[in-house]
Amino acid sequence: MGIFNSLFKPKTEGINWPGVQLESMDQLEAIISTSNTIPQLIFKHSTRCSISRFVLSDFMAHFSYSDTEFGANYLDLLNHRDISGAIAERLGVVHQSPQLIVIKNGKAIAHASHEGINELQLSQFI
Repeated sequence: MGIFNSLFKPKTEGINWPGVQLESMDQLEAIISTSNTIPQLIFKHSTRCSISRFVLSDFMAHFSYSDTEFGANYLDLLNHRDISGAIAERLGVVHQSPQLIVIKNGKAIAHASHEGINELQLSQFI
C-alpha cells in the first residue's frame, strides 16, 4: 500500500506553512479582528492547480517573517469555497487563485495573485 500512499497523498503535504489553516467563518472573523494588532496574511491556494503550487512553493521558500510580524493563514480553496466567498465579500477583494491578501486594522490593504504574490514587498506592511 506504500506506493498508493505516495501517489495519492494530499498535494499540500510537505508544505511547511508558518501559520494555520483557515477552515471556518469564525476563524476568518478572528483573523480580521487580530489584524488590529498584527497584520494578517491569507494565502488562497487551489490544490489542483500547478501554477498555484508553484507560487505557493516559491512564496514559502522566501517567507522569513515571524508570527509577531504577520499572522499567516492558508486557505484550501477546493475545500472552503464558502470562506473564499466570504473573504471577497467581507474585505472587498475580487477572488483569484492563487492569491495573497494582506489585512491590517480590519481591512485588506494589499493583495496580489499569481506571480504578483512574490513581488509584494511584505515588509512595508509590518
